[in-house]
Amino acid sequence: MLQMKNLKLILKDGTQVTGQSFGHELGPNETMDGEVVFNTGMVGYPETFTDPSYAGQILVVTYPMVGNYGVPAEKAMDLGKVSQRLESLKIHLRGLIISEECEEESHWQSKKTLAEFLKRHKVPAIKGVDTRALTQKLREHGVMLGKMAPESFKAKGKLTFNDPNARNLVAEVSPKKMEIIEPEGRAKKTVALYDCGIKHNIIRSFLERNVRVIRLPWDYPLSELKEKYDGVFLSNGPGDPKMAEKTTESVKWAMKENKVIFGICLGSQLMARAVGAKTYKLKYGHRSANQPCIDLVNHKGERCYITSQNHGYAIDAKSLPKGWQVWFENANDGTVEGIRHKTKPWFSVQFHPEASPGPEDAAFLFDEFIERMRG
Repeated sequence: MLQMKNLKLILKDGTQVTGQSFGHELGPNETMDGEVVFNTGMVGYPETFTDPSYAGQILVVTYPMVGNYGVPAEKAMDLGKVSQRLESLKIHLRGLIISEECEEESHWQSKKTLAEFLKRHKVPAIKGVDTRALTQKLREHGVMLGKMAPESFKAKGKLTFNDPNARNLVAEVSPKKMEIIEPEGRAKKTVALYDCGIKHNIIRSFLERNVRVIRLPWDYPLSELKEKYDGVFLSNGPGDPKMAEKTTESVKWAMKENKVIFGICLGSQLMARAVGAKTYKLKYGHRSANQPCIDLVNHKGERCYITSQNHGYAIDAKSLPKGWQVWFENANDGTVEGIRHKTKPWFSVQFHPEASPGPEDAAFLFDEFIERMRG
């Protein structure tokens, strides 16, 4: 039996944790930088790892065992390059940290183990780590820059850490050209969809509702789009919303044209920035499948939805201009989870109504968007 090599995680504050390597093998002097964050979800790791919003991040999973049901096939649908079960066509993590790996998976749809999945996408991973203790540290300090390296690695001089949020991560994960995706049935409506690092279940959610999708790169000028459409959708995505200024400019144009607009996650932040509101970085973000969000508008604070989330930035409620209102609020920390205009057809949510993974309590928001497109 081959002896498993050890990897270590070095945090910017000097903390080091060591465990066994079970993903992509790093060379003797090879390292992997990223922003170290944590996710508290109990299931849904294939969907989580393929979510483009994790670009630039090293993920710590708090659930003690990962890999028990393996990974499904990675086949793309005939209707465009949309995965059937995963959230993109690759893993977007920079690295993975877990407590225990389940080496023998069991599920009728499984085609490979977690380790095989990670190796195929060249993602290093460490197991045998006290991930809950590491999470406590991140909760107290906040997300931190880190570096994965072989146990024998020694820095030559001062150790430096690259901040992924200083890059335009949206530009890295967004498609390079426009693509039109047709539903199987007769299209009822057409949506101009900004792909800033979209989860594929958002696209699937539109196709299932017989909505034709015009998939746009993040920097496509909406004013130049010749195809006819009924509404504008702003997707999730990684990094600082300030970096996606070209998308924000198109949102401003769409508002001047009085288009119907719906945003999710990063899309919510971009909508806020388009009207002059401010965004800020959260201490450790929300990454889980059980975040409670209170509807302050439709149910006057008497209805709470359990939601799937993955974001590190939020909207400053006090900076919203006249005519706008906070729609949803996080029951745990009071942060903004959704905004909407009082009279215009513009609304967005910070959480993921498409789930995948997580509860589907808020999937009705897609139907509300489609109804608004009907005028």
